[in-house]
Amino acid sequence: MIRPKKYEQRLFGICQPFEIEKEMAERHFRQFARQAWPVVEPATAFTANWHFDAVADHLEAVSRGQIRRLLICIPPRHGKSTQVSILWLPWHWLRNPARRFLFTSYSAELAERHSVACRRVIESQWYQQRWADRFQLTADQNEKNRYENNKSGCRLAIGVGGAATGEGGDIIVVDDPHNVRYAESDTIRQTTAEWWSRVMSTRNNDPRSGARVIVMQRVHENDLAGHMLRQGGYETLILPTEYEGSTYVTGIGWHDPRTEKGELLWKERFGAAEVEEQKRDLGSYAAAAQLQQRPAPAEGGILKRAWWKLLREMPRKFDEMIQSWDCSFKETSSSDYVVGQVWGRIGADKYLVDQVRRRMDCPTTIQEIVRLSEKYPNAKTKLIEDKANGPAVVAMLKHQLTGLIPVNPEGGKQARAHAVSPQIEAGNVYLLDPEVAVWVGGFVDECAAFPQGANDDQVDAMTQALLRLGMKRNQFEGVDFARINEELRCTPYWRMERNGGGY
Repeated sequence: MIRPKKYEQRLFGICQPFEIEKEMAERHFRQFARQAWPVVEPATAFTANWHFDAVADHLEAVSRGQIRRLLICIPPRHGKSTQVSILWLPWHWLRNPARRFLFTSYSAELAERHSVACRRVIESQWYQQRWADRFQLTADQNEKNRYENNKSGCRLAIGVGGAATGEGGDIIVVDDPHNVRYAESDTIRQTTAEWWSRVMSTRNNDPRSGARVIVMQRVHENDLAGHMLRQGGYETLILPTEYEGSTYVTGIGWHDPRTEKGELLWKERFGAAEVEEQKRDLGSYAAAAQLQQRPAPAEGGILKRAWWKLLREMPRKFDEMIQSWDCSFKETSSSDYVVGQVWGRIGADKYLVDQVRRRMDCPTTIQEIVRLSEKYPNAKTKLIEDKANGPAVVAMLKHQLTGLIPVNPEGGKQARAHAVSPQIEAGNVYLLDPEVAVWVGGFVDECAAFPQGANDDQVDAMTQALLRLGMKRNQFEGVDFARINEELRCTPYWRMERNGGGY
């Protein structure tokens, strides 16, 4: 092994810095990452910050077998790929060069770039001077997307959705599973989640000891992180740009060291001015997701939390009462919910009196409409969205119940939400206090998350009702949908709707 002469000397039996640094790098990944940084980023000085150590310590816990499922959510440009996809494997192979890694990213090209950068670290003079005796890369299997060492270790790189037939890994990593450009596509997000859950979940060489790591910035409530958080079973390390007061402790005893709300994650690089510029550039929804790791603004976007008026009990009489129904296509664990709402109006004020929300097939939906009609006989107008099971519901009930009105939604979901938002902002829409009706909390959460939320069925039923109650003759009279859609035209959400959830 070649060593610089200046480190060869020993004084009174005490190791000089070379041996000390080498030993520290071998013991702890955080030390290795700091020392290796100039190899990966020779033109960028390493700026120490506690978030680097947080990521490094959790990856080290995976290497030591303390964590088998790890989810890291962190803002972009905070060094996550350098640590996870480039430096972690060279350090891990110092301890166990026989381990096999399978790395993935949203594109094969990105995964390949990380693979090449990782190999450069291993082949660098800095690494070889210290650890050439541990292992060597083999000559007969040394490609950009796959290379092996002479201790049977391997690093394979593929893109999300790429073929992995016959391949496995002791540790499986996905770094940036979503391309931000296509984050609004329901189809792409669902495909990514299904690929990870159905394909990659079977690729651990030993299901008892194999590990999986997801590292990403949040892009949507239904992104891969959201999917895995709902499933459970992952140790989570969440690092928002601005501290929001979270006090959770991870399995290795880590907690966010910040104490003041609004305190920045990496102020030496992303100070207050830089963060404000990012917020302006991204907009409220993308900033909440990518910077705060919470895919909707805390205060809400189109429909803000503070706008709702809460009551301990509803009025006993109304000038007008209606039902509003948003039906699903089928009853499955992944289908949308059926939502039925009862609304009342007194003058210009509207009241959400009651709500039914669950996954139901067509016969069960009919039973619920009949039940709600018997419970609220004054809600004679029954709006049924003319989609999904709606037409079948109307056909089956038209000789049993009066007031069934098929509604063909106009203007798109966002345009309708924008059309009713002035009523809510003006304080003309009332809900029961969540302490009185527990379902109200979920309703407000869904409205605040819209259009980035996992579901929008309650929003659809609400906009349908408020548009009707807000108009005298035609429920869409006076709503300039052309203007609203023109304002939305430049946003990715509008393009998503126009293309049926995809690009």
